[in-house]
Amino acid sequence: MVAGLPGTRVAAWCPGLALIVIFPRAGAGGMLAAAMSGDGKDAMEPGFAAAEIDTSKPHPARMYNAYLGGNDNYPADRAAVRQIVRDFPEVPAMALANRAFLGRAVRFLAAEAGIRQFIDIGTGIPSAGNVHEVAGRAAPDTRVVYVDNDPIVHVHASALLTGSGATGIVLADLRDPAAILAHPALLELIDFTKPVALLLVAILHFIRDEEDPAAIVATLRDSLPAGSYLALSHGTLDFHPASDADQAAAGYNSATAPLVLRGREQVASFFDGFDLVEPGLVQVPLWRPEGRRPRPRDLEKIGIYAGVGRKAPAGF
Repeated sequence: MVAGLPGTRVAAWCPGLALIVIFPRAGAGGMLAAAMSGDGKDAMEPGFAAAEIDTSKPHPARMYNAYLGGNDNYPADRAAVRQIVRDFPEVPAMALANRAFLGRAVRFLAAEAGIRQFIDIGTGIPSAGNVHEVAGRAAPDTRVVYVDNDPIVHVHASALLTGSGATGIVLADLRDPAAILAHPALLELIDFTKPVALLLVAILHFIRDEEDPAAIVATLRDSLPAGSYLALSHGTLDFHPASDADQAAAGYNSATAPLVLRGREQVASFFDGFDLVEPGLVQVPLWRPEGRRPRPRDLEKIGIYAGVGRKAPAGF
């Protein structure tokens, strides 16, 4: 999908996938209406109705879309984003740096690590450089399952990826990893006897400590065979004054999920059972940068850690 081009028709060919057509749009409602018209009700996950879509509260996925300059968001999302950017003008740059990390990590996993199966949890609104597009350029036989808990994300992804046998979409919540792992759409595409890449990119900082994010990651990790990978990024205040914590979190007070920023040691603990590949757990622009290495002034305000780890065989 090409974000930020309202009123256009775009068709793109993704290696190994179906032709994806992006319909004329008028903000998020245009795609939602297109997805839900006619027999579009089938685009929704069974058990969920269009009436359950709540656009009155900001959602992290739609807020992220706004940070990236996309149009697939609503007034409540944009109002929350304006509040955050007013206090932290570097946030859009952080979002772009995080998105760039996702692309580099997926290229590494597909082209260098030989991974052909991806589970992307917290995928957000589809936009340019989706996992199946990046991985498909390196390996056309790649299979990808997208998971998000926002019905609007599900509708967008279903409308864009209809007819692609190599890609699945699951409406589910990271807080219930067992339900994700047992979902028929995931089991149809993912073979857990072979290595899998689990992507938890900018999602765990929306899980409260009392919801036990470490246990959530452990449940997912234990389902993966040896040789699988975890790619993860997570917001932090390690590079900002401690006094900024409450301000940063306040922008998400009215959202469907809170913002929980964690320090390096806490983020590193999510890689228990994985061996970090070089360069380890670093600020997102420093993870295998392409082209010019980021300068210190480029890193000053990038409060996101990122890393990729490989699951070792049992007993190693």
